[in-house]
Amino acid sequence: MSLRERNGTWHFRFKLDGREYSGTTDLDATQRNVSEAQAIEAEHRKEMLEGRRPSRRIQVREFSDASKEFLEWAEVEHRDHPNTYKRVATSFASATAFFGREPVSLIDGGRIEAYKTRRVKEHKVRDVTLRHDLHNLSKFFEYAKKQHWTRENPVRDVTIPSDKDAVRIHVLTPAEEKLYFAHASRHRDLYDLGRLMLNQGPRPDEITLQPKCHVDLDRGLFHIRQGKTPAARRTLNLTSESRLILARRMAGPSPWLFPSKRNPGRHITRLNNAHDGMCAKAGLNFVLYDFRHTFATRMAEAGTDLATLAAILGHSSLRQVLKYVHPTAEHQRTAMLRYDNKLRAAARKESARMGRA
Repeated sequence: MSLRERNGTWHFRFKLDGREYSGTTDLDATQRNVSEAQAIEAEHRKEMLEGRRPSRRIQVREFSDASKEFLEWAEVEHRDHPNTYKRVATSFASATAFFGREPVSLIDGGRIEAYKTRRVKEHKVRDVTLRHDLHNLSKFFEYAKKQHWTRENPVRDVTIPSDKDAVRIHVLTPAEEKLYFAHASRHRDLYDLGRLMLNQGPRPDEITLQPKCHVDLDRGLFHIRQGKTPAARRTLNLTSESRLILARRMAGPSPWLFPSKRNPGRHITRLNNAHDGMCAKAGLNFVLYDFRHTFATRMAEAGTDLATLAAILGHSSLRQVLKYVHPTAEHQRTAMLRYDNKLRAAARKESARMGRA
């Protein structure tokens, strides 16, 4: 066995079955680290003799520092979906305040349970928020494993709240729609975004991040080229109103449908804030995404089959689209009346047949 110093760190080199192997101990090349470095070298050799993959030494990183690096990665990872990054960053504000300077490798299931308790008792968060927090923490620990800051994902040891009752859906009534667009007429971007979502059903950023070259007005097509799944990358057939809106937005020198002087990816965040402020003034309570929910429900009520609706919404399965479809009580009543009429007609036909027999 032999140690050697390289760039201020102890490295080792040894031969096994005629082949030479080397590696780093990640320890400073000081005299007091010699014994530990030799132990790491011996463990490395032992693992290879036993046919195991040598494990890398865990690097000690405080949660507060590690979270900064993770958020930088997350911002790039979700660059096409800035709202997703925003939710991750929001979750990590509370996580960083709680875990602070704790070493990532020492955070276990017990600490995650304590974090859950703090979020519920002190911050009064609902299950839907807690679930998002824990999923984002799990994503962090998977990233941390790749960076060799920890060997485990402690979130796997805790119970994450079910999403059974967490879907918050609001389908706009005709009165709410009329009131909203009366106010939104003074904010052209909000007005156009809302109308396009109601007419076509896309996600907000599938409109605001699109370049003009993805619009084919002559053929009445809107191409969505980016998305997390192949199903999300799709072509929409434009309604008459959508064609008029997009024709107006195609004017001007900017290559974007929704140009922004700042980062285009941040534009949807500003629109969300403007939407929330306008709803507060109008006495309304719904989010931009509810335009998509409303579109899906209205399409289903109009008789669109679920497979076609899933394709239009950019979902890869029927199970995904079901959570967006919420027929109104009146529509359900009408459907049952129509079904009852069919049953009674069939009964009359059978009665008449029996009378002739």
